[in-house]
Amino acid sequence: MKFDSVVLGGGIVGVSVALQLQRRGLSVALVDRRAPGNETSHGNGGLIQREGVYPYAFPRDLATLLRYAGNRSTDVRYHPGAMPHLLPFLYRYWHHSRADRHAAIARAYATLIEHCVIEHRALIEAAGAQALLRTNGWMKVFRSARAMDATVAEAQRWRREYGVGHEALDAQALRAAEPALGHALVGGVRYTDSDSVSDPNGLVTAYAKLFERLGGRVLMGDAATLEPSWRVMTQDGPVTAQSAVIAMGPWSGDLTARLGYDLPLAVKRGYHMHYAALNGAKLSQPVLDAEVGFLITPMARGIRLTTGVELGFRDTAKTPVQLEAVEPLARGIFPLGERVDAEPWLGRRPCTPDMKPVIGPAPKHDGLWFAFGHAHHGLTLGPVTGRLIAEMMTGAPTVVDPRPFRADRF
Repeated sequence: MKFDSVVLGGGIVGVSVALQLQRRGLSVALVDRRAPGNETSHGNGGLIQREGVYPYAFPRDLATLLRYAGNRSTDVRYHPGAMPHLLPFLYRYWHHSRADRHAAIARAYATLIEHCVIEHRALIEAAGAQALLRTNGWMKVFRSARAMDATVAEAQRWRREYGVGHEALDAQALRAAEPALGHALVGGVRYTDSDSVSDPNGLVTAYAKLFERLGGRVLMGDAATLEPSWRVMTQDGPVTAQSAVIAMGPWSGDLTARLGYDLPLAVKRGYHMHYAALNGAKLSQPVLDAEVGFLITPMARGIRLTTGVELGFRDTAKTPVQLEAVEPLARGIFPLGERVDAEPWLGRRPCTPDMKPVIGPAPKHDGLWFAFGHAHHGLTLGPVTGRLIAEMMTGAPTVVDPRPFRADRF
């Protein structure tokens, strides 16, 4: 089986890359060990974050650092045994999170973010997946006026710098927008320019089916068998291609290391669980409890509760202590019923210390391309990443300047 390109990784980024290449006339094989959308892309909050111009930074104030060090915070937990391995990465993450450096990163990052909604909507229409899309934004809610005022000021700065829309809701307006939310909340900030989806796995599946309708091939295989230039084994036999794209999310570092690259990659683990809603309670949009650090969102399977960050080794067994900690707090702001899932779902967010994804050609190999490291914004940035990679690979003018995301920046 011979193709122009083989894309390794069936998450939102890999499927988007494969689809964008296929739409530009290339013959493409998409290879993963599982069906598209069943790893990291399965378990996110379903947000397409047009407001996400500032990627999530490492805290630098002493009070927050001390709170996290106690390892009892509801939004960040860590595995002590993993810390010696993770400290070099975390130091670099802390370094890049200084306010001036973070602002410089945002200027580059925002060039991708500004295209996230329009690129998703174009693919959603082409894939016939409009039923999954919600265009009513999402919100952060607050238990204290002080925290809300700080977020309103931040949102106003994002509007001035990047034209990101928002509206502030007092307690009465919040109750009118989401009547089922608890009365302990003092208000919320809704990000009006963002979208969300009711089934991230369903969205990736719809994009993959569009890719196949256009002539692409989805194959089960082992990316670890990749050999320059470029051959990979699948259940249907060997695939050869003129180019290869590594878009394997948190597993990308395994393959790039074998090919001779030393990239500073880590993972932020996270959990989700689905619940029934009591007494017919409704939620119309994703809601983040900004002070506790969990998100509840209406999904096809029920109300999904997602946790914050767990720092540890990628493949360590599940330790869903955060989920157990936030579940009663979530029940306090929304009437969650019984758990729907047999056990919590665990996902891994692929991260770089400068908070920017790696998008572009591999420095040491002709015909090899990278598309990974999107951290919390994999779903958000999948389609625009696919477009950017496809434009670079076909020699077309690029939608954004790709230089800030090059692999050799490290």
